[in-house]
Amino acid sequence: MEGMPKMNMQMSFHWGNEATILFTGWPNQTTGMYILALFFVFVLAFAKEALSVWPIIKQTTNPMVAGIAQASVYSVRVGMGYLVMLAVMSFNVGIFIAAVAGHTFGDFVVKASSLAPAKPSQPEV
Repeated sequence: MEGMPKMNMQMSFHWGNEATILFTGWPNQTTGMYILALFFVFVLAFAKEALSVWPIIKQTTNPMVAGIAQASVYSVRVGMGYLVMLAVMSFNVGIFIAAVAGHTFGDFVVKASSLAPAKPSQPEV
């Protein structure tokens, strides 16, 4: 292990912009980039929840095409989930809160839109 570079990774929750999130050198300890990282994790978590209600393919569609489409959406959702998980593994409290908030807000929007009553059609005059 002589030639291996030393890695300084935080192994407990901490505050501040001294975190490495997903990529080496990002957000590079600047407040602006840290806020961008928070926003990115929030949007990633929100998008993962939004994709959970991707419309089901109609029965008239070719079953092979429908299966490939469903599998593709599923693989994107799983990839997004793993990216959020890896970001949270930075043990940064801000990133953790952004991930939980993104999942929560995404779930709220998805559930609220599915529970909203359909608007009655306007009678023709």
